[in-house]
Amino acid sequence: MGRVLKLLLVAVMGVLVGAGSAVWLGGLAPGGPRIGNALDIDDWRSDWSIGSETANPYVRARVARNGLMGLRKEEAVYFIKTVDDTGRPLRDTCIYRVSGGGFPAAWWSITLYDAANMLPMNEDNKLSFDQTQAEYIFQDAEAEWMFQVSPTPPSDVLMPWVSSQAGGKFDLMLRLYQPEDDLLATPETALFPPHIQRLSCAGEMS
Repeated sequence: MGRVLKLLLVAVMGVLVGAGSAVWLGGLAPGGPRIGNALDIDDWRSDWSIGSETANPYVRARVARNGLMGLRKEEAVYFIKTVDDTGRPLRDTCIYRVSGGGFPAAWWSITLYDAANMLPMNEDNKLSFDQTQAEYIFQDAEAEWMFQVSPTPPSDVLMPWVSSQAGGKFDLMLRLYQPEDDLLATPETALFPPHIQRLSCAGEMS
């Protein structure tokens, strides 16, 4: 009887560990991964199997749950960054400057999501910055563009703004639509991702 109980306990533990790991890797648990780390370019992370036939069940589960990365790889690729350029987590009590240049894609956007992978619950209507805005404000989106991420509007009314109000520990998602062949083939050399500079934080110096 003791042996039977031990075998039963081992079986139950195996089921719990297996189910738990599946829930975690599938992004179904709070704090679980929302995108893989197989590709990391200056802390902009992606899983190059997203949108391809090689995606494993865990990747497919994350995509299905989040609903943010559903296009085929030839249509769009996705990168997420959760830290600034010095490796500190992005949070809504700080002010950041995001800057960059052109990308090897037909069109791009950068959107802010909270820790639950949702758009923050605020009424600022300023949660994304894209190529159209960059071209309109800076005339040439291939040259350097920039915008501020902060919980309140910037003092410079001409500075483009993405609101982090109620974002908590947030991340930025870079979407690249209709990526060029070089980006799909060798993303590490083809992509020059945006910079995220922390300017200041409430209650502390930058």
